[in-house]
Amino acid sequence: MKSLSLARALALLTPLALLGGAYASQYLGGLHPCEMCWWQRYPHMAAIPLALLAYLLRGRACLSALFTGFAGLAVGISGLIGLFHAGVEYGWWEGLTTCSTMPTGGSGADMLNQIMASPLTRCDVAPWDLFGISLAGYNGLLSGAAALAILVLLLKWRKA
Repeated sequence: MKSLSLARALALLTPLALLGGAYASQYLGGLHPCEMCWWQRYPHMAAIPLALLAYLLRGRACLSALFTGFAGLAVGISGLIGLFHAGVEYGWWEGLTTCSTMPTGGSGADMLNQIMASPLTRCDVAPWDLFGISLAGYNGLLSGAAALAILVLLLKWRKA
């Protein structure tokens, strides 16, 4: 039962920490996210309520494990998107080739002003790195490792 508790904790804390880091880098560090950065956030946003459901269902171990697994899957998907994005940043393959700025509406002049006021953030340029690894790369590594750990812990719980 301890492995299920640890898997649940990892399924909740990983997306909370990584989303917290993403928002901190955006609002405190001034690093505006590109479209592919947003793609990485969405699975983490899905993982949090799934992990919270797993906590609410602690009394029903099988259902709790199921929602923990779903949260782990979402974390893993974010990791895969992060690795793909890192590959785009390192020039290993091509990413987005179109503008990803979406005006919210209004007159033609309003939409043009919205587009012009949006920060230009390219998906193929890492705005920050540490030891040669970008934020997308760290998300890929950390999310992938967490998803794998959640899977291993769930398999260990199942065998017990």
